[in-house]
Amino acid sequence: MTDTLDIALIQTRTPATAAAGLAHVEPLIRQAAAEGAQLILTPEGTNFLEQRRVLRDAALSDEGADPAVLGLKALAAELGVWLLVGSAIVRSGVADDPRAANRSLMIDPSGAITARYDKLHVFDVDLPNGETYRESASVRPGEAAVVADSPWGGLGLTICYDLRFPHLHRALAKAGAQLIAVPAAFTRPTGEAHWETLLRARAIETGAFVLAPAQGGTHEDGRQTWGRSLVVGPWGEVIAQLDHDEPGVLHARLDLSAVEKARASVPALRHDRDFDLPL
Repeated sequence: MTDTLDIALIQTRTPATAAAGLAHVEPLIRQAAAEGAQLILTPEGTNFLEQRRVLRDAALSDEGADPAVLGLKALAAELGVWLLVGSAIVRSGVADDPRAANRSLMIDPSGAITARYDKLHVFDVDLPNGETYRESASVRPGEAAVVADSPWGGLGLTICYDLRFPHLHRALAKAGAQLIAVPAAFTRPTGEAHWETLLRARAIETGAFVLAPAQGGTHEDGRQTWGRSLVVGPWGEVIAQLDHDEPGVLHARLDLSAVEKARASVPALRHDRDFDLPL
């Protein structure tokens, strides 16, 4: 395993169909690869973003038939890069449940999917500005945490709202994750208030690099997302960040030895103790 890793985070404003989603993200991935990225990460909802139920159902495909997933597998093989599709919205494959899966896909340089993760925590909320989200109505939650293997060590997989559950990130770190991906489509109100603070906290707590590619701007279905993709080091420092909502590419070179240094300096991952919680 090498001590350095060149990564790129892709920030998008994904359209409402998978074919359009692929056309939107492909040139950004090509740019990232041409500029030297070895591992490229895209946001939540890379294939399409559509919350209007009838249109969402019309855009939904099985993972193996989704135009964006198929195109991204071929693109990774063509470019010879590792590609984390932050998530694709695909049919869950559960016969008695019509809801979709919100699924991260790790693709190796041969174009093979080497790891899958279905979002564990779904976003059901009524925001102060009047926006209402019921992700549980359309997305089937996953059942298992996942650490994907890579040439640079374990990559813990999370998606968006998972960011608010620190025990998940801690479990990923203790299971071998040196990098943690947080692809997202954060709402503007919550993103402005909490996005950077939560990402830095998860990095500090785990002593891991946190890689957070985001959606940004106003989408075809009317939702507004925060953008501001960023990379956080294991000491909690912001290594690279976009300061806008526009589609783009964010590069960073990671010194992977920083993980061991941070965890040696604050060895909290080894200091868990059982405790009683009086009722």
